[in-house]
Amino acid sequence: MRILIYGAGVIGSVYAAYLHAGGQDVSLLARGQRLVDIRAHGLLVEAASSGERIDADVPAVERLEPEDVYDLVLVAVQRGQIAGVLPSLAANRKTPNIVFLGNNAGGPGPLVTALGEERVLMGFPDIGGYFEGSRARFAGQDGEAGPPGITLGELDGSASPRLKKIVQAFSDAGMPVAVEANIDAWLKGHVALVVPILFGLYRHDLDNQALARDRGTLRLVARAIREGLAALRELGTPITPFRLRTISWLPGFVTVAILSKIISSDFAKVAFAGHATAAAEEFELLLEELRALTSRAGLATPALDELTTSPPP
Repeated sequence: MRILIYGAGVIGSVYAAYLHAGGQDVSLLARGQRLVDIRAHGLLVEAASSGERIDADVPAVERLEPEDVYDLVLVAVQRGQIAGVLPSLAANRKTPNIVFLGNNAGGPGPLVTALGEERVLMGFPDIGGYFEGSRARFAGQDGEAGPPGITLGELDGSASPRLKKIVQAFSDAGMPVAVEANIDAWLKGHVALVVPILFGLYRHDLDNQALARDRGTLRLVARAIREGLAALRELGTPITPFRLRTISWLPGFVTVAILSKIISSDFAKVAFAGHATAAAEEFELLLEELRALTSRAGLATPALDELTTSPPP
C-alpha cells in the first residue's frame, strides 16, 4: 500500500516509522526545519517505556501535488490545522482514502463537504508524545512496551473492504488496530474526557504527579467529564467505549481514584503533559467545541466552567 503521512509531528513520525519498518511504501509530508531534519538524519522515534528505537529512512516530501497518487493519506495534524490542509487534499483526486487522526468534537461535516463522504475515514492515535531534539518519543495508552496502536472507523460504521485493507496494512506492521463502529461518537466522548484532564494539568503547570495528588482538582475534573458526557447523551450521541460510560455511574471517589492512577502514569507524563506543552491552542479549540455541544444540549456546566476559567485554590 502506498501511504502518505500528512504531518511530521510526533504522531505522524511514529506511524511513518513503524509502517515503513513493516514494509509499507510510506512517505512523510513535512515542512520547514522538520523537513530539513528528516532529510538530513532520517526519521528517529523512540518508545518511552522500553527505549526501543527505530531510525527509518522515510522519504520526506514538502507538499501533496494534485497529480500525486497514494492508496491512503493519513492526516496527522493538530485540530486547528485541519482547515489549512483541506484545500490540498481536495485538489488531489487521485487518492481515494483519507483518514483524519486526532481529537475532533465538531464532527466530520467540514471534511465531508471538502472531500466527499466517500473519501473520508476518521480515527485516533493510541499514543502521545513529544520531541527530544529531533527524536520523537512516544508512549501507548496501555503503558506497555510494543508498537503503537490506532483506532479507526468508517463514518457509516461499516466494515468496508477499504477499511479492512487499511487495518491489514497496520497489522502487517505489527500495530494493534481497534475498529470503532461509531467513530464520531468515540471522538466526541474522548474530547469530553481529555479536555477536563488537560485543564486540570494546566492548574499544575503540566505536572501530572501534582495533579494526581490534588484530590480537590480531580473531583472537579470528574464532575466536568460527567457534564460533557451528559451533554452527549442529551444530544443522542452514544457514549463509547464502555469504560467511558462507567464514569457516569461510578461513585465519585472511585472515579477520582481511577483518574489519579491514570494521571500519575508514565503515559500521562509523556502523552498528556508532553503533548499539552506543544498543543495549547488545540485544547482551547477543543474546549470551544465541547462548549458548543453542551450549549446545544442546553445543560449547565459549572464544574467545566470553574476548571477552565478560575485559578486553582
